[in-house]
Amino acid sequence: MASIAHLDALSPYLLRRLRNNTPALETVKKSCCVYVGNLSFYTTEEQIYTLFSKCGEVRRIVMGVDRFAKTPCGFCFVEYYKNEDALDCLKYISGTSLDERIIRADLDPGYEEGRQYGRGASGGQVRDEMREEYDPGRGGYGKLRQTSGNRTLANYSSISSAPMGSSLELQSNPRYHR
Repeated sequence: MASIAHLDALSPYLLRRLRNNTPALETVKKSCCVYVGNLSFYTTEEQIYTLFSKCGEVRRIVMGVDRFAKTPCGFCFVEYYKNEDALDCLKYISGTSLDERIIRADLDPGYEEGRQYGRGASGGQVRDEMREEYDPGRGGYGKLRQTSGNRTLANYSSISSAPMGSSLELQSNPRYHR
């Protein structure tokens, strides 16, 4: 006989993170806040509102942004007015597709100012810095791969002039400036 999964159970991540903190676990279980991950960098707040309002009245949405560039970085917090709506969100929305990406939703202890910023060294999310495959919805390759020796970057430092007729030639040649 197959067992029925508990769809409103806490994620393994939260259980691992809060395993020795029973009061915090109880707080999370009663939370009205949901963390949403694996969003495309191009997903808008309106798209999130449209999808998540199907589970209940949304109090507010806080988009996750890159700490330095202030651009979206693939996560958000959705606050509901009732805990039941947050649990419904876990049951019905987590694992669905939004902007051609499978999103994850998890109960969150509650949004606090400052948590909207990515925690990676580059300002975005840590997992995006480690990614090695190309992901157009998350901005291409991982940030560390873009700056590390894994990709050979062209070295143009030995070129002293631009090809004849190029726009760079016009910018660097004083006879074209009046």
